Amino acid sequence: MPKRTLDFREELLKDLADPKEAAHYINAALEDSEEMFLIALRDVAEARQMSKVANAAGVARESIYRMLSATGNPTHSNLIGILKALDLRLSVEAISVPKAKKSLRSKGRTRIQPSALPVPQSR
Repeated sequence: MPKRTLDFREELLKDLADPKEAAHYINAALEDSEEMFLIALRDVAEARQMSKVANAAGVARESIYRMLSATGNPTHSNLIGILKALDLRLSVEAISVPKAKKSLRSKGRTRIQPSALPVPQSR
């Protein structure tokens, strides 16, 4: 019987060729775990042809496979090189913004800016 649907993996790799889809996929994996992040990055590299990614990143293809495994441990420079080769970059954001604490000095008082004070007239 002929196969009427694409294999899940084939469809995934096809979708991951789009940088925006790849970024969403990697961010979702990063929220899950470090291991999932590396595996997701590997999926995106495979979607873009691992040998081309390796050449652009300046890393051997076999090394990328090892680095981007569940037990991989890429160096920062290798990770940045791979991300650049995939047209992606890292971003940092705050987990939560702490509420500003009121100082004892300003409690119950209105603070006046120095520019709002009257300038004394010379006699």
